[in-house]
Amino acid sequence: MHAFLQKTAWTMTVPRPYSCFHLLFCGVGIILVGFLVHILCRKCYKIPSVPFYSCGLVMALGELYKQLFLYQVVNQGCYDWWYFPMQLCSTPMYLCTILIFMHKYSPITRTICTYLQDFSLLGGIMALAEPSGLMQPYVTLTVHGLTWHLILIFIGLYCHRCGLAGKNWREYAKTLPLLTVFLAFASIINVTTHGQADMFYISPFYPVTQIFFYQVSLLIGTGAGIGFYIFSICLGGWIIHYCLGKL
Repeated sequence: MHAFLQKTAWTMTVPRPYSCFHLLFCGVGIILVGFLVHILCRKCYKIPSVPFYSCGLVMALGELYKQLFLYQVVNQGCYDWWYFPMQLCSTPMYLCTILIFMHKYSPITRTICTYLQDFSLLGGIMALAEPSGLMQPYVTLTVHGLTWHLILIFIGLYCHRCGLAGKNWREYAKTLPLLTVFLAFASIINVTTHGQADMFYISPFYPVTQIFFYQVSLLIGTGAGIGFYIFSICLGGWIIHYCLGKL
């Protein structure tokens, strides 16, 4: 495994946000995502859950490769908790896997699909719009990060176009307990690792590290900054939910 990882450790100059590489990769990717959603939603009455299984498997294998690559190649046998997969953009990987075991017409399944519609789209759009954290000095890590967030956009659009997600505010509200569970897990990891992790960017040991929110945290304090950041996530999910509900 170590030899395989070393063979895939192709280095590259770290791409700049909004460079030709970034814009071309995202532009072509979004076109392909839209085309795939259009094709699959014509058949979703036959295979409504297969794309979730496929996305869950691809994301899980990609995350496994990323974790092994970071451990073996980048950090030379030391695990970096900073990259543990418990961010907003990581949650669809777990939920797509959970959907394998859920009845496709249950209320819980609809809540999960509503969460995926709202927060997968939010995470995918925001990360590709501000991609500095995705750009790495290794080809595979950079491609993994960009592709991951294109998959998030695919998942969100698929849930919407196939009518698997909710449209009214009550159904959006049902996603908030699920988000709270993920926030709780993230907080536990942040506290138990004593600042070595920054899951969901809500570590109590330093200001929110996301762009703009970092300045807000410095201005109003770490605790209030975290509260403002969580509120902004909820607001962003609601805006996407509302806009898609009007389409």
